[in-house]
Amino acid sequence: MKDGGSGMRGAKYIVCLGAWLATSSCVVWESDYDKLKKDFDDYKTLSEAREAKNQVTIQKLEDALRLETERAAALEKQIEALNAEKVALSVDKSRLQATEAELMKALREVQERKMAAEKRIAEYRDLLSRFKSLIDSGKLRVRIVDGQMVVELATDVLFPSGSAVLSPSGKAAVVEVAQVLASIPERRFQIAGHTDDVPIRTARYRSNWDLAFDRAHSVLQAMLETGMPSTRISASSYGEFRPTADNASDEGKAKNRRIEIIVVPDLSELPGAEELEALDKAPDQG
Repeated sequence: MKDGGSGMRGAKYIVCLGAWLATSSCVVWESDYDKLKKDFDDYKTLSEAREAKNQVTIQKLEDALRLETERAAALEKQIEALNAEKVALSVDKSRLQATEAELMKALREVQERKMAAEKRIAEYRDLLSRFKSLIDSGKLRVRIVDGQMVVELATDVLFPSGSAVLSPSGKAAVVEVAQVLASIPERRFQIAGHTDDVPIRTARYRSNWDLAFDRAHSVLQAMLETGMPSTRISASSYGEFRPTADNASDEGKAKNRRIEIIVVPDLSELPGAEELEALDKAPDQG
């Protein structure tokens, strides 16, 4: 009987120990689960914020594209109007003979402008396609500024504060951009440095002009190292004098601290380019 009682007690201890181990294992598992759930929730929140930011960028790009499309449509209407006028003038032969050359010239110029607009739209779409992965990752954005296509990179990503030396990650981003730009044939690029309006006066940089130019030059050198021909790129500085946002807020200042890579238009393709070239080659008068 003694042995039996001892066995019963032993069995109880084993049951209790098993229950304790099961409970302890459950607590550890729930703790891991909570941590994993928190990590997942944090990642989901970050992803949603990034997606929202990307959607804003895409909307702006689509707005710019829509504007170019509207311009092309307006030029199409001008062509239709000129064609209608030409038909009307054909009734009066004498008037047609006097004005046909001028009308054909105007029609040709409008057609050239339309073709140029359509070409810009195609180039813009091509540029967006080439930079899609970089745009989606938030490393850059593509804009239309004064009718020119511009690839914009924030200098806060490229350089340490007050420095014109590219960070390792900044240089990697520039190399990636340069490789894409080099694949665009027969285009030249101007690298423009911009700062916010906070003055800088150090032993190396007397003004924001100097800092902005050195940063543009650093980007130029990095692009040359990737194999970009030196005849296709140049560097310039605007300092704080061409802001893209209000410097009254930290967010606005951050937007103004940027590097712009401008796709330089081919002026020989513009209407009237041949006439200007002929005028330039004409001998001096008087």
